[in-house]
Parts: sequence; structure tokens; C-alpha cells
Amino acid sequence: MSILTEAQAKAILDKVIKLSTADECDVQLTGSIDGNIRFALNNVSTSGIVTDTSLAVQVSFGKRVGTATINAFDDASLERVVRRAEDLAKLAPENPEFVPLVDKQIYKPTDTFSPATAAITPEDRAKTAAASIKPCKDAKLIAAGFQTDSQGFTAIANSKGNFGYQTYTSLDYTCTVRTEDGRGSGWVGHNVQDSTEFNPSDDIEIAKQKALASVDAKALEPGKYTVILEPVAASGLISFMMNFFGARSADEGRSFLSKKGGGNKLGELVYDPRVTIIADPWHPGAAVLPWDGDSLPRETMPLIQDGKIANLEYSRFWAQKQGKVAKGRSGNLIMSGGTKSISELVKGTQKGILVTRTWYIRMVDPQTVLLTGLTRDGTFYIENGEIKYPVKNFRFNESPVIMLNNIEELGKPVRVAGDESSYVMMIPPMKLRDFTFTSLSDAV
Repeated sequence: MSILTEAQAKAILDKVIKLSTADECDVQLTGSIDGNIRFALNNVSTSGIVTDTSLAVQVSFGKRVGTATINAFDDASLERVVRRAEDLAKLAPENPEFVPLVDKQIYKPTDTFSPATAAITPEDRAKTAAASIKPCKDAKLIAAGFQTDSQGFTAIANSKGNFGYQTYTSLDYTCTVRTEDGRGSGWVGHNVQDSTEFNPSDDIEIAKQKALASVDAKALEPGKYTVILEPVAASGLISFMMNFFGARSADEGRSFLSKKGGGNKLGELVYDPRVTIIADPWHPGAAVLPWDGDSLPRETMPLIQDGKIANLEYSRFWAQKQGKVAKGRSGNLIMSGGTKSISELVKGTQKGILVTRTWYIRMVDPQTVLLTGLTRDGTFYIENGEIKYPVKNFRFNESPVIMLNNIEELGKPVRVAGDESSYVMMIPPMKLRDFTFTSLSDAV
């Protein structure tokens, strides 16, 4: 029963709410069918389908809150999970930051479902693996990759009459291609909501070319360089930064958006004026659910507008404390850019470094969002508009705040969603000056 219709989901949620004797009851029902295929050393290693349906019940007595989950839906199981949540609430201490549940809301549907993605079969996944493996075998290269595709639904309801239901799909594909001697590595990733926008044969050619081109990498001295970050390379740094757009951390002095002496930087110019990032749950090709984790409706909302801080995100508690209106928190990040491709940005670069991917990104200083991480899977030296040779990977120490003040040019945004990001993102490739590399890495 992984994918329930709206009527089926509502019937279960209504039943749960009726069973509760608590002051308030909030319920979420989710279900998914997740298919996957994994390959390594030019062979399929695993494939499968995972189905799941889960019910989470949260109740409150005054400011005491309890939560319980279950994946059985007969009447006895539903009553059991409600009573468990109520028992836990009665044992819990009062939550000093408790806020009542939202009243009935209106949610404008977003285009998060693709019939083509939902129709993916095991045979389709096998074709993706074959389209990735065969070209690599023919070129004496070694492919390792993973595709996962999902279809699912989310339904929410509470004892104040609120209700929402929506279906969704997504497909994520990554592939690393290595030379047989392990000296060259290329990587490609693709994230889409609609599988008709994905062609593994096109992607694998990019990874192959980078693997072959990255053999015999030369060592460059660490330092500050002009770089071209591919969208996935930039996305990990930017998503880290956007996690600090909460109003509370800024108001309490714990964020790069805090002002000395108190307050936050709302309305101030913090970035290059070319930087605009918005949250837009209806953005074509990057739609997300129309509500956030607090059941608040999401809105189209600029976070950075022409380099200025346009909005901060408020939890319901902090909005109440500060006398503000809480809005649905972002589910996607849409960054404006230009029209140029990566290759066009390369052609316009006299000297610089092309970075395919950043990984193992960790925080150094939250007050400046100083991050450290490594490049990998294809790092190249550019001279006179051409890629001259591969270079050894670097460790970098860089703040995305500084990075977005050192823009030379932005390319055409594309959809990315990677290991470092909880957002769906539209990010352009970006040409930046004075990007700081601190040391070399022997990893390919």
C-alpha cells in the first residue's frame, strides 16, 4: 500500500485524529516506491525496489509533546500508535518553545510528479547501467555508478482541520569513470524530476572524457586562482551558506548575517549585485512540496536580491517572539545567472582552473561561513581559453560569502541536488577570482 490516493490517505488521517484525546493532534502519512541499480567495476552489483508507508503522530497536552510512528494501518495499530504518542506526551517535560498547531491552510499544488519517472521499470534501470558500462568497457575504462528513482506521496492533517496531499517523483544518477591504472577520474551527476530529461549516454561521455583527460595530473602551487566551478561544485558551498539564513541565529549573534552590537543584516548589501537567489516552490523543473515541515504554505520569496539580504527564514516560535509572520521555509534555491555554458566560460578565461566537483565539505568558522573541502574527479588548468592539462586536486579554504563577492561571470543555471545539499537547486557555473587553494591532494 505504498502509494495511497488522496481519499485513502485522508481516511486514515481522519481516523487517527478522531482516536486522539490530546489537546492537539498532528499527523503525517508518507509512502514511497524507490527503485535502484548500482554498478561497479563495469558490472551491476545490486538492484532492487524498496517500498514503505509510514505514519507519524504528534500530540500535545498543553506544552507537553509526544511523537510515535508506525507502518501498520489496521484499527488496532492506529489506536496503539496514538496511545503511545499520548503516553510519551504525558511523560515529557514542558517545551518552553511550544507553539500551537497551524490553523487550516490553503496549499497551491506544485508540479512535483512525472508519470514517466513513476513508470520506470527494472528493465529501464538495467538499460541505464548498460548505457554507462558498455562505452567504458569499449574505451578500456572502469565505471561505477548508482541510479535511484522514487515515486511517493505525502499527506498531512491536524486536529484544527488542516489537510494537504501531494505526490512526487525524482531520479538521481551519478557515475565515476576511472582509467584502468587509476590515474584518471571523471564524474557526472544528474538530478531530475522528469526522467525524460535524462539520457545516460550523454552523461557518460562527459565522465569518460574527463577520466581520459585527467591522467598525468601536474602539481600546481597552492594559492589564489581564478576558477570555474561547475554547478555541482558550487552547490555544496552555497547550500552550506543558505543554512545560515535563519533569523534566530542571525538575531542571536551566531551567524554571518549577525550585526555587531545586535540585530541582523536584512536589507544590507552582502554580495556582488549580480547575486540573486530565490525560493520558488513552483519553479519549472525544480518544484518542491507546497508546504514546509511546520505545515506552513511555501511562497515565492527572494532570499538574496541584487546582492542584498531580502528575507530571513523564521521558525514559528521565533516569529512569534519577534513579532514577525512566519512563512514556509525554503525547499529549493533558484540562483540567477547568464546564458553561457561551461565551455564558453572556459573560452573566455586567460588563466584559471576548472573544478568538476567539490566534496567532503566541512565548516571551519560559522561566523564567516569559512569552509574547507577537496576538489576531485577532474581538475584542469586553463590557459588562453583552452584546457591545457590536468592538475592534482587541491584542498580549499573558502567562504561562499567571499566567493560570491569575487564573481567575474555566471553561466546558465542547471538543476543539481547532491550529497552536500538538502535543497533542490538551480545553480549556474561560475567564474570566480581569488579562490583559495591551501594544499595539494594525491587523491584523483
